[in-house]
Amino acid sequence: MNRVASYLLTGLICLVAGGQFIQVITRYVLEIPVMGLEETLLYPTLWLYVLGAVNASRENTHIRANVLEIFLKTTKQATILAIVGEVISITVGLWLTWWAWDFTKYSLRVWKESPTLYLPTFYMDMALFVGLVLMMIYTFTHLIKHIRQLSDPEKPIDD
Repeated sequence: MNRVASYLLTGLICLVAGGQFIQVITRYVLEIPVMGLEETLLYPTLWLYVLGAVNASRENTHIRANVLEIFLKTTKQATILAIVGEVISITVGLWLTWWAWDFTKYSLRVWKESPTLYLPTFYMDMALFVGLVLMMIYTFTHLIKHIRQLSDPEKPIDD
């Protein structure tokens, strides 16, 4: 799974960077803008952003401001704090996932199209729902790992 995520994110980064490069060269150097390029770049850009967040959730590398950990003395206290954090993340994440599902259903029903190329925006809009579902799966997995570590504090967790 790591390899698939790595290749997918790398491909999306190259696609977005290449598209932006073409846009800059054609617009500012050749003074011939490519119509619709910005529109088509929205798709990989949005998926890159969302899948990057999913990757951070998978690797458990989101930026955190764990100020409370400074004051904790034991591993058990830090694990309990991590469990509380994961439960809060799941609660908020499930609420956002429910909202994203409503938005996805709305987007499917309305079936908007992009203004220039008439591309369906549904495929862009559903990235939010897919990403949040994947993030919730990974957050739940991390919660299980922290609960297991709480029951056996000597065993290190594999994050």
